[in-house]
Amino acid sequence: MQVSFYGAVREVTGSMHLLSTERDRILLDCGMFQGRRRETRDKNTVMPFDPRILTNVVLSHAHIDHSGRLPLLVKNDFAGRIISTRATAAACEYLLPDSAHIQESDAQYLNYKMVRSALQKMERSKKKGKKQIRSLKKNKHQLNVDRINDLIDSLDLEGVTPLYSAEDAEEALTRFDGNPYRYPVTIGDGITCTFYDAGHILGSAISIIRARDNGRNYTIGFTGDIGRFDKPILEDPTLEFDEADRELDLLIMESTYGDRQHEPVVNLKSRLKQVLVDTYDRGGTIMIPSFAFGRTQELLYVLHELYTEGDVPHFPVFVDSPLATNITRVFVEHPEAYDQETHETFLQQGKNPFQFEEVSFVGSVQESIALNQDQTPHIVVSASGMCEAGRILHHLRHKIHNSRNTVLIVGYMAQNTLGRRILELGEAYEAAGRKGEVPLVRFMNKEYPLKARVVKIGGFSAHADKDEMFRLLQESNLQVNKIALVHGEEDQILGFEKDLKGKGYDVVVPQKGETIQV
Repeated sequence: MQVSFYGAVREVTGSMHLLSTERDRILLDCGMFQGRRRETRDKNTVMPFDPRILTNVVLSHAHIDHSGRLPLLVKNDFAGRIISTRATAAACEYLLPDSAHIQESDAQYLNYKMVRSALQKMERSKKKGKKQIRSLKKNKHQLNVDRINDLIDSLDLEGVTPLYSAEDAEEALTRFDGNPYRYPVTIGDGITCTFYDAGHILGSAISIIRARDNGRNYTIGFTGDIGRFDKPILEDPTLEFDEADRELDLLIMESTYGDRQHEPVVNLKSRLKQVLVDTYDRGGTIMIPSFAFGRTQELLYVLHELYTEGDVPHFPVFVDSPLATNITRVFVEHPEAYDQETHETFLQQGKNPFQFEEVSFVGSVQESIALNQDQTPHIVVSASGMCEAGRILHHLRHKIHNSRNTVLIVGYMAQNTLGRRILELGEAYEAAGRKGEVPLVRFMNKEYPLKARVVKIGGFSAHADKDEMFRLLQESNLQVNKIALVHGEEDQILGFEKDLKGKGYDVVVPQKGETIQV
């Protein structure tokens, strides 16, 4: 048996690992790379193998950096099943079509820029050129896609095509096979997979794969992303595994925060409370870039608790993400995944954890535009979580230059993303006492002064930190022969490798494309 590592290798996006036996090839995750547009497009477009060789896919959870290239796999003739938990399958019903819409919109925008640039260079008459350029848009906010495509053909330009279409995403959804936790499912010839709760997001799973190959039995564990202990809403990561799944030849383990410790979970509410009070005293708005899946629901939960306790200012709360609205419905439909505290605090009282008097879910573009221009104090929770696309960009554009406002960072910001730039520049400006030249942040083709306060609350992270990952290894009943570390930037993954080896573990940190023999 062999395992090849193709994505989230010494980085944190694009999760993809291939398990090969004599008869089968099982893909663990098929995630999208995120970061700089040009670099990630090249990475995402090219598959490192022919999808037709795959038997099935095992999907650890629904986040796009783990699931986002599944439609591309199907588009390129993958014929197998996508095995996941039931909640993961339900979440993907919204996440994958949304991803397809982003791919299509991104391609349309890049084609618009290319045609506009070509017209500016080619047209001799300024008047005629301006008229041609004006024809590329139907109105201020809508591209004339048909006109742009016609000009691509007539000007003999090489247009940008989306990674996949909405139809590809819908086809991928027909391949899903949702399963409960602790239920072995056959995924190949003599190969089974059993899911255990990873505690990361709704439906996230630690996958235990048992296989017989060349006359020998193998057991492989894949953590996917490991959650935190004692977080709101979801159960903790599993520590008790069934007897048949305990002895692992290899554990493929994430290491996102392998060299870092989070703020204690118990500090979450107090830290958020302080941000609410400080921003309210300044008369400002709180902008929260948030992943639609997981982080948004956790924020609503904690805000609901704070508002119920009654000692914080009651900002109006707007969830400005149609995807987050849909995913919140998925959460409501899967209360079996909630921890005991959530049942006692909300469900047994007849309350929805994610709905309270002050919260509104923004639907239409027109409502979102009106909220952009609203200068009264409020909280807006909007996607995308790393500020790379979506409605959060428009809220930042209208409010990032105002020192009354706060940009609240509640999640991981990958390298080369706008969210990471805002965080690093904001922290540096605060460290300098907010004196000197105001940092500039460039996005949406313009530079904006970063006068808004930038605050990070690390306790909201859905990823286990170093101590919590050690807890999984040391307090669970797993017996691990070898660990392969993935899903971590090099400073984190190498730091975790060093600590693990110091505790006596046999550890390898694969290079991209490397294959190891189990």
